[in-house]
Amino acid sequence: MKKRAVELVVISDVHLGTFGCHAKELHNYLSSIKPKILILNGDIVDIWQFRKSYFPKSHLKVIRKIIDFTSKGTQVYYITGNHDEMLRKFSDSRVGNFSIIDKLVLDLDGKKSWFFHGDIFDSSVQHAKWIAKLGGLGYDYLILLNRFINWCLKKLGKEPYSFSKKIKSSVKKAVKFIGDFEEAAIDLAIENKYDFVVCGHIHEPKILKQKTKKGETQYLNSGDWVENLTALEYNKKRWKLYKHIENIETVEEDYFEMETIISEKFITELLIAK
Repeated sequence: MKKRAVELVVISDVHLGTFGCHAKELHNYLSSIKPKILILNGDIVDIWQFRKSYFPKSHLKVIRKIIDFTSKGTQVYYITGNHDEMLRKFSDSRVGNFSIIDKLVLDLDGKKSWFFHGDIFDSSVQHAKWIAKLGGLGYDYLILLNRFINWCLKKLGKEPYSFSKKIKSSVKKAVKFIGDFEEAAIDLAIENKYDFVVCGHIHEPKILKQKTKKGETQYLNSGDWVENLTALEYNKKRWKLYKHIENIETVEEDYFEMETIISEKFITELLIAK
């Protein structure tokens, strides 16, 4: 398969090691491109919810693909997020073409570009981590249930439905948080004279040009590989939001794989209890 040459690719919020992660689709996407620079903008491996009983081959293949990129000349930057914050103890480490950092500033065709995950704007992460972790666990199971329901809907020839997007759009606090997050990132970028500010964290893919009295910037969010299956691509001085189309056969296969793991775990715990 012929691969697309791309100057820079940004992915975030993959959450490898959770039920909701679309690892197969991400691997297919990574296998279709040849980036000069790959930025992993946080929450790639979900260390918060890591389970020894659940890290399937499809998730491992994504990690192998990233390592394969580094061996073939791609510069890979792993920017730490809140779900993989344990890696922050290794910040500023570098092995060959692979670097672990907390934030990154690049010059893209003369444009000053700022990359960071975005959890610094989230008070629940900063001050009540247990609430954030509990919410993350509930979100993971909500996505698992949502994927099964969407599989059923597709079999019936109906459009898929997103529980989390419905909740985000209907709960005023969620809408306000997303708005405040974007505003904070934009204000800081303008204040520091960054032409581009690129985040993840909120699972809301977006490209937005913003102008204020103090200046202007372009806000970008790479989305996620749990619900939206999106990435940011920079090529020939232009940003593009890539959207991957989910495969119904993959959803079916993933659902039954997850069902088996959950069942096996339940039986094991039941036997131990006896």
